[in-house]
Amino acid sequence: MLDEKAKDILRAKSIAHVALVDEKGRPHVSPVWVDVDPAGRLIINTAEGRVKARLLQVGTHVAISATHPDDPYRDTVVKGIVVQRTHEGAIEGINALSRKYRGRDFTELPDDQQRVHVLIEVRSSVS
Repeated sequence: MLDEKAKDILRAKSIAHVALVDEKGRPHVSPVWVDVDPAGRLIINTAEGRVKARLLQVGTHVAISATHPDDPYRDTVVKGIVVQRTHEGAIEGINALSRKYRGRDFTELPDDQQRVHVLIEVRSSVS
């Protein structure tokens, strides 16, 4: 479960870094936009064809770190598991994240890009 400090950091315009392990056991880290849903799960969004999209499957364990944009010494590390990965609502999801971070919808969507909406259930957090 997320503590209030972690929620504050993740609900801010913090760039988070999601850490995954690939099929060969090699680490992979990607910067992501992130938010927290009403149930306390983390929301991220990516596009099919990216390494993180391939690795973010239901059941995958992840670690996410983020620092507050106004104070890099306010940080959190969250460990969790992917509980949902869907294309349904993914365009709306990237638009919501884009509005949070940039104040407008995500306008850089290529016609052939398929977005992926990912929910991560928090197992532990340290802030």
